[in-house]
Amino acid sequence: MFETLTKAPQDKIFALMAEIAADDRPGKIDLGVGVYKDDEGDTPVMSAVKKAEERMLATARTKTYIGVAGNKAFCNAMVDLALAGAAPADRVRAVQAPGGTGALWIVLTLLKRARPDATVWISDPSWPNHKPMAEQAGFRVEAYPYFDPATRSVRFEQMLAKLDTLGPDDIVLLHGCCHNPTGANLTPAQWDEVVASLSRTGAFPLVDLAYQGFGDGLEEDAYGARAVARAIPEFVLATSCSKNFGIYRERAGCAIVAGKNATAADIANSQMLNIVRGAYSQPPDHGAEIVRTILEDKELRAEWQAELEAMRQRMVANRQALADAIRARSNSSDFDFVAEHRGMFSLLGLGVETVNELKAQNAVYMLDDSRINIAGLADERIQRLADAIVGATR
Repeated sequence: MFETLTKAPQDKIFALMAEIAADDRPGKIDLGVGVYKDDEGDTPVMSAVKKAEERMLATARTKTYIGVAGNKAFCNAMVDLALAGAAPADRVRAVQAPGGTGALWIVLTLLKRARPDATVWISDPSWPNHKPMAEQAGFRVEAYPYFDPATRSVRFEQMLAKLDTLGPDDIVLLHGCCHNPTGANLTPAQWDEVVASLSRTGAFPLVDLAYQGFGDGLEEDAYGARAVARAIPEFVLATSCSKNFGIYRERAGCAIVAGKNATAADIANSQMLNIVRGAYSQPPDHGAEIVRTILEDKELRAEWQAELEAMRQRMVANRQALADAIRARSNSSDFDFVAEHRGMFSLLGLGVETVNELKAQNAVYMLDDSRINIAGLADERIQRLADAIVGATR
């Protein structure tokens, strides 16, 4: 049977994790995998999450199945968190998914059923899993211009020019906020222009909102998704609770679809339920119930929002501190862009040889494309990282 197969390529992030684990040098700096870390290098459990879990443990009466759609109250809360009524409720449907990746898989499979000959357009560059996921769903995948490595900013004119050439047989995958891997985001005015383009051309929007609350704030980070929802009759949205609730291993996400009317929404929802049933039958509930408990309780929600804002502010401070440290050592503004970008990631623009030198000489680990996880830094590590980067780029 298996003699027909060849070994699949290893995911670069997981390969890097194995390298880091095997390195016994003290003081190694892990800038690879996208998880938030505190000053001790740990990924903490939010206090609101702990309180929600304590409440769940005290009140649980059953472990029976929750149904193909998952935790419906969780889905409603996630729709409200992301869209806040930007699209009429009678046109919106949602199902629980195993993480944001699971939500993407559900909506991509749905779109393949709806428009089998469509092309999926992703940003250049994009999250490494976007392209293989779309290809595994059976789509042809192309890239639209997005990031300029020279200026470390969005190539917006080129992006918009490309989007204006698309049509109803094209699906445009948009990062809702905190662009991965670059950290360079669209402004509200640019979002408005993108939405106007989609309205003109009929190209279909797929919004990946994985980091709401990690960029400029919960409301601010939802601007793009809500702009799409207000203007475009039909769209899909994939959301994740991994980052903003810190429940990575619980795999809680939500796949959201809007139809041009209630009938179309019901049909799309029935297809999503069919997709779920044929894949994993029903989702797990623990992570979803954590989120539902927090979002539906006024005090827990306020506590969670305060914790999330503290995490966001720490990432903003990390960005500024790293930019300042590099500038102080190099007397150059070449890395000031790090402070201007938002979210967990920045793309430093270093070559593969430099990335490998940082790893070999300084135990600094990042992906080959020089994407770094800003949330993995603390003050002492920031200073050492600045030393290493300046030393390797002189």
